[in-house]
Amino acid sequence: MQSGIAVTPRLDDLDDLALVERARRHDGAALRLIMERHNRQLYRVARSVLREDAEAEDVVQETYLRAFTHLDGFRGEARLATWLTRIALNEALERLRKRRPSVELKQIDAINEQGEARVIFLPTARQEGDPEAAAARAEIRRLIERAIDQLPDPFRIVFVLRDIEEMSVEATACQLGLRPETVKTRLHRARRLLRRSLDRTLSNALTDAFPFAGARCARITQSVLDRLDEMKP
Repeated sequence: MQSGIAVTPRLDDLDDLALVERARRHDGAALRLIMERHNRQLYRVARSVLREDAEAEDVVQETYLRAFTHLDGFRGEARLATWLTRIALNEALERLRKRRPSVELKQIDAINEQGEARVIFLPTARQEGDPEAAAARAEIRRLIERAIDQLPDPFRIVFVLRDIEEMSVEATACQLGLRPETVKTRLHRARRLLRRSLDRTLSNALTDAFPFAGARCARITQSVLDRLDEMKP
């Protein structure tokens, strides 16, 4: 027998449109959840433009301030993520224009690099509790982030949206005001440039590959000594 009492949905179960309605009523929990859902994407987009962690964080904050004070401008015709990303992208690009002269896109699009349009994909298997493995993963991440930072601006932004945020070609084109064919071309060139950069960086590090030091070295050494002791008559 039903009690007739309406069940209030959990906040985490609400979609973005429902959260926006609550946010318009200054619901702090809804505002917090919106930010938690979109923080990473907005940071990555801003970081892809500015290449500075602190300024990218400033852009994310400014994006939310602008969005939350103009929620009446969000009509739900596009996804909330798309609307927020556009605000963040515009803010980041405006800061970039103030920082330095605009980039000549025609010159960048004329870049003609040789090589396969593939990025080096590195193993992601985790060894929990292994500090050496954790340090290696952190170093690999830093190498990749530095290589991405070195990409020309238009290529880097497209690469982050397509390969890191996994946006579709159409969504990326819409965000950047480009033709889909241009998005595909820039992604192709970004991957080639990134592969070449990583090839150079990693080839210089090959002599240090498969290190046998630290805790692992000490553990194996002690194990051998212990077994030798056991073999003594």
